Amino acid sequence: MNFNYTRAAVLGLGASGEAAAKLLRRHGARVTVFDSGKPDPQKIQGLEEIGVSVITGEAADVAEVDYDLTVLSPGIDPVVPLVQNFLRQGARLTGELELAFHFCKLPVIAVTGTNGKTTTTQMIESMLNGASFRTVACGNIGMPFSEAVQRQEEFDIFTVEVSSFQLETIWTFRPTVAVWLNLTPDHLDRYPSIKEYSAAKLRVFENQHSSDFAVTNAADALPGIVARQIRFSAYSKGADFTLQGETIHFRDAPILNMKETHVAGIHNAENLMAALGTAYALQIPWEKARCGLTEYRLLPHRCENVGEIDGVVFINDSKATNLDALVKALESQPEPVVLIAGGKDKGFGFDAIIDLIHDKAKHAVLIGEMADRILQSWSKVVPCSVARTLREAVVQARQHSLPGEVVLFSPGTSSFDMFKNYGDRGNQFREIIQELAR
Repeated sequence: MNFNYTRAAVLGLGASGEAAAKLLRRHGARVTVFDSGKPDPQKIQGLEEIGVSVITGEAADVAEVDYDLTVLSPGIDPVVPLVQNFLRQGARLTGELELAFHFCKLPVIAVTGTNGKTTTTQMIESMLNGASFRTVACGNIGMPFSEAVQRQEEFDIFTVEVSSFQLETIWTFRPTVAVWLNLTPDHLDRYPSIKEYSAAKLRVFENQHSSDFAVTNAADALPGIVARQIRFSAYSKGADFTLQGETIHFRDAPILNMKETHVAGIHNAENLMAALGTAYALQIPWEKARCGLTEYRLLPHRCENVGEIDGVVFINDSKATNLDALVKALESQPEPVVLIAGGKDKGFGFDAIIDLIHDKAKHAVLIGEMADRILQSWSKVVPCSVARTLREAVVQARQHSLPGEVVLFSPGTSSFDMFKNYGDRGNQFREIIQELAR
């Protein structure tokens, strides 16, 4: 595609925005990046050295708009002044995901869902590399898709994690294999209801053809899919992939025993099924698919054992940024736990899991913006306390736990009220445990 002399605006100078600007400049576009904040000066200097203009601060929010193409970074909410200024002046927004796809010459696997996206994307990456397919996990995880396509001669296929935010601004994006993991309430601070959130995610299927594949969770009714469906469920029979005991079956034939892997829990069984469904779509023999999957290890902050103090095990599940992830973490624990939960108010309540809290938690320590609201709900069924800091929460959790028990840090919501992100939150939790264990 020839972008020579195209006047392009990129909104946002995060990792995706920077990658989009470099991709456009590489293909001859005249690029200007707009960011309302104060980006890293070195990042700005690097772009200016390759001929990209950068406008920041208040000037970005009121700039006159006259561009052939406007690319929106996925982390920017369209309601902010920067985006609204462009929309008022008639700009049509294209997402970074869509932009990268224009330059993509390789097949794409797209993984979406409320929970498990990163784990499944990396499982597929490990599985494909183990089966001699050159791929890289990119998109909403690590490397932006716009950066990956600039290196596409190194790969055979792309494995792309896609969020609802990214899918809002696609037009032609068409994955050869689209993976739908699950849908539970999340991001209701951005979407008016779960209906709009679901509609954004469903766009992953909208450009697929009947020759493509959709690997889907049998628990969800997904309308309008024209691709060939491969369905999975660890909870019920009738899907293509099912769980019998600890063994994943494909149409009643045993494929993979969970004990052969380094992951556990019914949620990870479904993540493995989604990866195996991708293997089926790509005609990868089961024995080759198993090689990479049995080598895969979970990333930090996902039910990560970070230490033991006086016989109490501490588990870091900071990646649990919504209720469904918290539910899965609790369900994976065989005995009652002392739970540390809470964080940013994302527009949903915690009443829906009160029965599970009753069954699984012996005490709950609550933190963040949501602490008082959760306290009002959960204190009806389990003893609760409130902590002002994460360190204070750990101290309280130790006081309520006994040798042989578990303290589970699974917040159930986002971290931005007290931390930079879930990684920062999880790292601080790990550091506190390591310090106390000395």
